[in-house]
Amino acid sequence: MYIKCCLSNCNIDEFTIYYKVKEVFYIRFIYRSEYMSQVFKQDLTDDSVRPGGLFFVELLMPGQCDMPDRDTMVEVFTKHLGPVDCFSYGAESAGFAPQNYKVHYEDNDADIPPTLMVTNCEKIDKPVLDDFERSQVWDCPNVDELLDECQYRVFATDMLASGLEPKERADMLVKYVDALLELYPSCKAVVFGPSRKFLSRETIENHPDKAVTRFIYYAVNVRYFSIQGTDDMMVDTLGMSTLFYPDLQYHFHGMNPDEIVNHAYSVLYYIFEHDNPIDDGQTIAGLENGDMNPDIKWAVQYEDSLIQPVRTVIDINMGEYASGTR
Repeated sequence: MYIKCCLSNCNIDEFTIYYKVKEVFYIRFIYRSEYMSQVFKQDLTDDSVRPGGLFFVELLMPGQCDMPDRDTMVEVFTKHLGPVDCFSYGAESAGFAPQNYKVHYEDNDADIPPTLMVTNCEKIDKPVLDDFERSQVWDCPNVDELLDECQYRVFATDMLASGLEPKERADMLVKYVDALLELYPSCKAVVFGPSRKFLSRETIENHPDKAVTRFIYYAVNVRYFSIQGTDDMMVDTLGMSTLFYPDLQYHFHGMNPDEIVNHAYSVLYYIFEHDNPIDDGQTIAGLENGDMNPDIKWAVQYEDSLIQPVRTVIDINMGEYASGTR
């Protein structure tokens, strides 16, 4: 099976990515009448996305900047996250423990806060996004301009946070991002790992959802692919594993992919709000004329993803619109 990744919001006349699942995938760039080809081998043993794994962001900025002073960082983090302890501060990094968020460790019957780490600003020495990741930037029309302009970055991550309840961790992370944007006013864009979601500063600051549910928009990427040589398409999500939730996967034909993307977001919010009540073999409401209809039942099953990175997904069987074998 060959996949074609469609790229939007760019000055390239055509950009296509072809790859053969489990073997070799091919990337072809066409710039007006000129083109060049590169070959990549897809690695479906890539298990870099681990449930509950490390969450990090990259703050992208045009120039070198100093780390804010210790007192300023404590003040801003406290404003957004509640009381924090600064347990380390130096030229290379700073570490903070948000006291409103605690992980219970049964071994020593202790409630311990996670760790928030911020590194110093560094020069970017290789592309922030590879070609495959770049093809799945859908929410930033000026991504090329920002990537060219921003030559420096700051890494920020959480550690020892997997034991938090999903909504608690999501709440901490979105407020962490808000605080980081305040601390680094020259930051122009943020890359969210491991989903590689790329958002401009303005998009984050102007997002209308100020509740914890904005984690879905910030940190989960909804991707779109078309299957080369067929009318088949694929929509999947990447990023829910941070909260120990499954991603989604749709392999289909004959429907507007924009409607499937909207359906995916609806299911993601349902999973988030209800702590994933979806079991293997159940059905969920499907689509009719672009709207969710409980009388249209799409069966679901848990399986490994068809597209890297390998992770657990809920595969949604779209009935008469489903493609592939199940």
